Amino acid sequence: MSENRFALPDVGEGLTEAEVVSWRVQVGDEVRINDVIVDIETAKSIVELPSPFAGTVTALLVAEGETVPVGTPIIAIGDPAAARSAAGGEVTTAAEVAAASEKPVEEERQAVLVGYGPRSTGVPQRRRPRNGALSAPPVEATPAPQPVPDDLAKNPEPVGSTPSEAPPRPARALAKPPVRKLAKDLGVDLADVPCAGAVVTRAEVEAHVASLRSGSAATTSVTASPSSPSPQAGERRVPVKGVRKMTAAAMVSSAFTAPHVTEWVTLDVSRTVELVDRLRADRRFADVKVSPTLLVARAVCLALRRTPELNARWDEQAQEIVYPAGVTLGIAAATDRGLVVPNIPGADAMSLVELAAALGELTATARAGRTQPAQMSGGTFTITNIGVFGVDAGTPILNPGESGILAVGQIDRRPWVDEHDQVVPRWVTTLALSFDHRVVDGEQGSRFLADVAAMLRDPALAMTY
Repeated sequence: MSENRFALPDVGEGLTEAEVVSWRVQVGDEVRINDVIVDIETAKSIVELPSPFAGTVTALLVAEGETVPVGTPIIAIGDPAAARSAAGGEVTTAAEVAAASEKPVEEERQAVLVGYGPRSTGVPQRRRPRNGALSAPPVEATPAPQPVPDDLAKNPEPVGSTPSEAPPRPARALAKPPVRKLAKDLGVDLADVPCAGAVVTRAEVEAHVASLRSGSAATTSVTASPSSPSPQAGERRVPVKGVRKMTAAAMVSSAFTAPHVTEWVTLDVSRTVELVDRLRADRRFADVKVSPTLLVARAVCLALRRTPELNARWDEQAQEIVYPAGVTLGIAAATDRGLVVPNIPGADAMSLVELAAALGELTATARAGRTQPAQMSGGTFTITNIGVFGVDAGTPILNPGESGILAVGQIDRRPWVDEHDQVVPRWVTTLALSFDHRVVDGEQGSRFLADVAAMLRDPALAMTY
């Protein structure tokens, strides 16, 4: 049967691998070009992949939860007519096509989606198991195929084994999605679960958890990495991947590359709080969310006009400071998948209503886990609102490629000495600005922070910027 194999494409800048989160199709389904067939998780976001082929799904070559390199075939789509003629045959699953997926891919160029596709290297792809080690590329057997008796064709046994032997365990434990979710909820690595067959069952996961809790985990057969300690009773391990992995690498690189300086200011923002209430009652803002973060974002954009160094970046290779044409404002957002920083391009050129709409859309998309890689690249300055967690202040770390980040603490009622030396209750917050001291010196950082604080103390001052 004529068959096309769709290889995992590079959907972002420098993507090397991705995890198959969930399949939208099953074996036997007919798909059209551009039908969404799978959700994958990259280091930045969850991305929907459309099909570059039309036809019938003949095999899912990668199981849900598996991470594979770019260029790895993930699905096989055959000719619809040919697939219907074989409809009486047995359904092909991911486990059944594992061996077939290791056959060398034809070197001729395959059809891929416009704008991205696998790089043709001519080197067989290697599959990445859970422990992160790369398995060696498969080697084709050289002996000529031998006739297979009818009884063995119906009940195949692994080469060199007897019928009483259990089938070999795959490099990565296979399990159905409900079982995989159960293991994840219980904090169990499926690779550690003793399994009698090729697929881990719910009963085997539950038995393994029971043995851990009863202290008999030492009697189970667990293959541990020499560099990892043996699992302890009640211990929970979570693989670092996706957004969490990218964030960790980026923060380590930034913290030990850019010389960070952090400055603080505590201020009375009662007039900003009053303005937020007035804007919420304004019919022009009826369809958008108005919050203090909106006015902080506007104040930042205005202050960057006076101190553009906070919006610049350091080019290490060229030994230059690069000033972008406009402000691409990043807003840090906490999601179920970790911290993401989607951007608002051209934030400095937006009206207050437009900026409010952009903030609302950005937040909703991030919380739904649908922020695309392109929406998280090219930022020039970031705002992180840690006040929503009841935190007063912190020392934020710069996003790589940026020279400034502003942390906004919680806005709460505190005793405050006013201009008449009277102690009165006021709305108070703390701002913390971190900046790259290669690009921004102390005077510039202090001036920027003072400008933002001045506009939040008295929003009417924004008219002077």
